[in-house]
Amino acid sequence: MLRIYNTLTQQKERFEPIKPRVVNMYVCGPTVYNYIHIGNARSVVTFDTIRRYFEYCGYHVNYISNFTDVDDKLIKAANSQNMSVMDLANKYIKAYKEDTAALNVEPATNNPRATDNINGIIDFINQLIDKGYAYEADGDVYYRARKFDGYGKLAHQSIDDLESGASQHVSSEELAKKEDPVDFALWKNAKDNEISWESPWGKGRPGWHIECSVMATKYLGDTIDIHGGGEDLEFPHHENERAQSEAKTGKKFVNYWMHNGFVTVGDENEKMSKSLGNFVTVHDIIKKVDPQVIRFLMSTTQYRRPIQYNQANLDAAANNLKKLKNAYNNLNYRLKDADSFNDPKVDQEIRQIQADFQDAMDDDFNAQNGIDCVYELAKLGNVYAERPSVFEQTVKLILKKLSKMASIFGVNFEVHDDMNDETIKQLIEERNQARVDKNFSRSDEIRASLKSKGIVLEDTVQGTRFRRE
Repeated sequence: MLRIYNTLTQQKERFEPIKPRVVNMYVCGPTVYNYIHIGNARSVVTFDTIRRYFEYCGYHVNYISNFTDVDDKLIKAANSQNMSVMDLANKYIKAYKEDTAALNVEPATNNPRATDNINGIIDFINQLIDKGYAYEADGDVYYRARKFDGYGKLAHQSIDDLESGASQHVSSEELAKKEDPVDFALWKNAKDNEISWESPWGKGRPGWHIECSVMATKYLGDTIDIHGGGEDLEFPHHENERAQSEAKTGKKFVNYWMHNGFVTVGDENEKMSKSLGNFVTVHDIIKKVDPQVIRFLMSTTQYRRPIQYNQANLDAAANNLKKLKNAYNNLNYRLKDADSFNDPKVDQEIRQIQADFQDAMDDDFNAQNGIDCVYELAKLGNVYAERPSVFEQTVKLILKKLSKMASIFGVNFEVHDDMNDETIKQLIEERNQARVDKNFSRSDEIRASLKSKGIVLEDTVQGTRFRRE
């Protein structure tokens, strides 16, 4: 029984999808004014891992993740780079897709863009005005937060406390327009030479929060199963989405609110921030660190816990990933001399580990306990591979389960490089003949050459095998 921690209720709840065996999930995507940073990547990897586990369990997942391609940050960045907002957005959307592909993130079912949904946004706002939940003020449109019963419930704060905080972060000009400091913008009046669209309230552009409400309901319906994002989005973004969506539809917007923890950087456990000078983009870091190691570190940490991004944790992730790949390669090697049939006792151990894995992941996607089960299966595989004789069906069963379980964490055991298996085997045969001929210099030369390409040879009683580092 799968249970999910719901931020709204602050407890784990049994997952019951709206449609049997279908998951409708909306995850807030990036504001595309720059390359994504490690904190953004944490959210992307978290919900890709969750999606993969749903698919592992046989669910069909409709996964929607948007691009915010117009807002103050984009306008400012476009002006500073002497580019149009759309050209800037296109540049960083392309970079986002390349960087997340490097992290082995599955493409979303759809990546809607805010600027492709302007008419829907205007219609949504009009309906809120008609229902008395929104009002126009000098070309801006604001949402009446206090009118929505339960505003602040997702943030677990009273509206009076939120009002006090809001009044400290709003300019005097904007405060003069608002009926209440806690009200938030649905539509912003355009400034001179600023990207804009025609609307009933004059030229302008949408507010950030309204964009996600429109795109989520457009692609997934008025009520969706899961809405996810980083914990920094709980308030105001998700709180405002919930308020405006439920005011418009009269229905519950989201059944399960999920939020991942922060990423801290360095040994001092500092929250990543541009102001602290510890801002790390994925675009830069994957040039220095294996993207699969970054993915493995993030996907094997329980999603609600913070991740400490430092060299020690990267090294640990790389070492654990290497052990899994070695176990897979060791087993795969034994297929060449495996006997027919299977080993019922070992098969039962495999199925028990698989059951333990599902129990762990069913507990709010507990990746740390889940990956421990994968390590246990790899250990079983290593022990089995060292037997004088092995059974083909049992070896294949371990390989299949290991591959399927590890894939949830983004691990791909298939290697695509110029040094393919057949080439390696030919060099091993040449080395074996060199040893028979006592041409040890050639034997050592072949071993060293393969080592330089990340191929390690191991001489065993069953013959020479190889593994990739």
